[in-house]
Amino acid sequence: MKISPVEIKQQEFQKKMRGYDTDEVQSFLEKLADDLDELQKENEVLKSELDKANEELTEFKKIEKNLQDTLLKAQDSASKSLEASKKQSALIIKEAELKASQIIDKARENTDEIRNAVINLREEKSLIIAKLKAIVSSQANLLELKVKTSGDEKLSSKKLNESNKMDIDINDILNKIL
Repeated sequence: MKISPVEIKQQEFQKKMRGYDTDEVQSFLEKLADDLDELQKENEVLKSELDKANEELTEFKKIEKNLQDTLLKAQDSASKSLEASKKQSALIIKEAELKASQIIDKARENTDEIRNAVINLREEKSLIIAKLKAIVSSQANLLELKVKTSGDEKLSSKKLNESNKMDIDINDILNKIL
């Protein structure tokens, strides 16, 4: 049973002999009614503050949930971004390795071509030197033959000695040509 401050103030007691002092009882009841009235007002203020605090708490819980959701989404996005970056970097590395391999293969092919060209040029040089030696040798033989046959028997022995000194050095001629 709830008693209001007004009921306390309006409360009447039966009078008996040798009972309590009515002014004192009345004064106490009024004081009790005032205290109860003050407590009820304070209780209402506290209830109002509690309701307001509960509303704020509910609002803060919503904000906290939103922040948690946002944080989870940000973490998920960051992990996806990191994974995508790792995949992209791996792809770039593979492409670079492939290009490097292609460059190395092409360089090897070029090296082989140059090596083969050098070998072919050396063979051609040897062949040309052999041909030149043969040509110079045959020309020297022809020249010696011509000198021997073109000379008259009237030539003196001195001229014969000089013609014999005309030995041709084929290697010397080739070195001068090359």
